[in-house]
Amino acid sequence: MDTNKPNKHIVVISGMSGSGKSTAISALEDMGYFCMDNLPSPLLPNAVLLTEAAKEIRPLAFVVDVREGPFLERAPEVFETLSASGRNVDILFLESSDEVLLRRYSETRRKHPLAMDLRLHEGILRERKKLSWLKSRATFHIDTSSFTVHELKNTLRRMFSETTPSSFVLNFVSFGFRFGLPTQADLVFDVRFLKNPHFVPELRPLTGRDSRVSNYVFDNEEAQTYFQLLKNFLEYMLPKYANEGKSYVTICVGCTGGKHRSVAISQALFNTFKDGPWTTHLWDRDISRNEPSSLCPPP
Repeated sequence: MDTNKPNKHIVVISGMSGSGKSTAISALEDMGYFCMDNLPSPLLPNAVLLTEAAKEIRPLAFVVDVREGPFLERAPEVFETLSASGRNVDILFLESSDEVLLRRYSETRRKHPLAMDLRLHEGILRERKKLSWLKSRATFHIDTSSFTVHELKNTLRRMFSETTPSSFVLNFVSFGFRFGLPTQADLVFDVRFLKNPHFVPELRPLTGRDSRVSNYVFDNEEAQTYFQLLKNFLEYMLPKYANEGKSYVTICVGCTGGKHRSVAISQALFNTFKDGPWTTHLWDRDISRNEPSSLCPPP
């Protein structure tokens, strides 16, 4: 058995039924991960060794959730064993609000794994309780309540793409406060105090990606001073995040509707930091949205 080149990276996908775990495992498989769904936890170490013996040195991803039944109780010691063997085990925990999970199950008419003899809401509550220890140990946590399938896949690509396995990932997200805070935010900056292009008739139909809007936003001392302070703060903080071992940081900039000011500031930040020692992404979440995003369907 070849133990000289172990699968160093293992992602354990867990979370609430209906929160997008099937979407997540598919996304990681598309990224080149060797994926297994619903394998009992005690068998994970053997599966890892088997893939290594077959010289399958791709990163691995496993789904571990309440479908395991009594095997779920063995999961903590299994994760400890894998970590102690020198492998990097990340736990990705997905969840959604009770209201969203109830709606998704109502739409698909699928049975919840813990609601066979109970009402659906009672099954969801039981599942939250059973998975609370996993949530507390999660390396990454995503609330998919407002995510579409496309948005969830894009988020996972930014987090787990193996094209830059040792890279610190820097995500800039513009958004509108009227649509709610991005749940994946690490830092949130409010730019609603800046002068608003929305009230300029010729600029209202445009977005912050247009140079005319960007010039309008930045054409005053207040915006320039704020941006310089924000730039200085991030230049100080980002290396500290990277040195602390954080895999990614998501910086969210919000205005009222997510179309003008937040987009212009996020674009300027992206342009400022894109050539740094990290992988940088930009996502204008609400630039063309008039309604909250549709819900991603259950797995």
